[in-house]
Amino acid sequence: MRNILKIADFTLTVGFFLMASTVGWAQKNTGKLEDAEIVVEKSRVNELPEASRNFEKFKVTPPEKKINPLTYKFTDYKLAQQDINLNMRVLTIKQEDQIPIPGNFLKLGYGNYGTPYFKGYFHNSRDNQYSYGADISHISSSKGPVENSGVSNTSINFNGESYADNLTIGGKFTYGRDKYNFYGYSPQVEGIKEDSIKQLFNRIGVQGYLNNKTSESPLQYQAGIGVFIFRDNFAARESNVAINLGAGYAISATSRFNVATEFSGISYQDSVKTNRGFFKLKPTYDVDGDRFDYSLGVNIAYTNDKVNDPRKMNIYPVLKVAYEVADDKLVIFGGLTGDLQRSSLYQLTQENPFLNSNLQIADVNKALDIHGGITGNVSKNLSFTARISYLSYRNLYFFNNAVSDSSRFDLVYDPDNTNVLNFYGELVYNQAEKLRLGVRTEYNNYKTADLEKPFHRPTTQATFFGSYNIYNKLFFNGELYYISSSYGRITRENKVVVIKQTDNIVDLNLKADYRFTNKFSTFVMLNNILNKEYERFVNYPNKGLNVIGGISYYF
Repeated sequence: MRNILKIADFTLTVGFFLMASTVGWAQKNTGKLEDAEIVVEKSRVNELPEASRNFEKFKVTPPEKKINPLTYKFTDYKLAQQDINLNMRVLTIKQEDQIPIPGNFLKLGYGNYGTPYFKGYFHNSRDNQYSYGADISHISSSKGPVENSGVSNTSINFNGESYADNLTIGGKFTYGRDKYNFYGYSPQVEGIKEDSIKQLFNRIGVQGYLNNKTSESPLQYQAGIGVFIFRDNFAARESNVAINLGAGYAISATSRFNVATEFSGISYQDSVKTNRGFFKLKPTYDVDGDRFDYSLGVNIAYTNDKVNDPRKMNIYPVLKVAYEVADDKLVIFGGLTGDLQRSSLYQLTQENPFLNSNLQIADVNKALDIHGGITGNVSKNLSFTARISYLSYRNLYFFNNAVSDSSRFDLVYDPDNTNVLNFYGELVYNQAEKLRLGVRTEYNNYKTADLEKPFHRPTTQATFFGSYNIYNKLFFNGELYYISSSYGRITRENKVVVIKQTDNIVDLNLKADYRFTNKFSTFVMLNNILNKEYERFVNYPNKGLNVIGGISYYF
């Protein structure tokens, strides 16, 4: 039952991409979560992978079961479980391909709405001393559901690692360029020029790290540093220096003492300049027994934010337990924790690219997280998880239409705590590499103190997914999403305030991939097959049926 608590650490949610990425840059087993790009506009292709993606940004990960885990990896579409970031990407799912050795490929495609698509992955062959590579992607649409709703997304990533004497040293460079328009303006407005509503984001990240994870030494350590720069098309500028240090010492074969520290210094400038400091220290004592696992510790966090009079110094308990009731069949888990989660303009514009200028940004204080649940296996192919959580947040942000311009969104905060009752359920069937079926659903009941509604945070979200492999030649993938409606507050020109409700979203996507040879294949993707131009954000309809076809070359 080793490592059960580590995977059961469902309270270590994504505080922010910067902190998570500096811990686990290019390293699979760092124990930190990575962030995912969040784009709410249908600017990217719904390229469904042969292996599924881990869409659960907010999910509390259950304890590990001793049987072989399923290999689903939903990297982009993420249900808003009990973390703060409403990471939703409808019809904009960036996919991960099953990459053959050596793993290099080029993909070219084109679709309606004037949508060219390109993706390339380049990496060296397996090497005991070095690993390096790059991936490039571009997707754009010259048209959209309404006038001036075209979009473009481009990303370039380079990474490298060296391995010597049980020491891993690596680095990563990322660049992203995203173009959107504030097309959610009133339909009565005529003659708007695209240049006047154009928004352009440039994101640059440089990261370096080292660790001895491959060593058998009882002392394991890791360190990382990253610099992240953000610029938009107006006056917003943000720079973030993020540092992470961690160490663990094995006291015995079943127990370990761990300590992790995180630091982030952000300089944010719009009409005024703001410096935002952030620090966390988390020592824990972890025991992985045969049946009973537990973790005890404390989480000490500091922020110097001033929005909504936050608490500067915070101390949270860390208590996590898991008990294996039946071998490889049933595990009961629970916990009592809290956390301070970093927020930045870099991250927020990935969640909602239609943000206003001069935002009031604050770190989110998850003051309380009480949770419990069960996870297990009905058979070797069928697994399940059920969890209930009660959470209390301070400075949990909501997106709401700005009073001065309803096509842009401000960050609004409840002056008191926001309490959330969360239910999560999952059922996954996996038959080798031939057939995968699953369903995940989540319900969040938000209780706000003064806000009329939990603006643009849906209550219910669910996904049904499946894939089928026919003789390793023909691959089918499908996903059906459901997202319940949410709310936005609009202020009319006559100062009348109206609460508007978005659509219930039902979104069906299919992909077929036929491989002629080991080097060539062709694919077709059908996104939003039901052809519903629904609104994820008030006044922002999404594309209808989107069809993209293309070819792939592996080398």
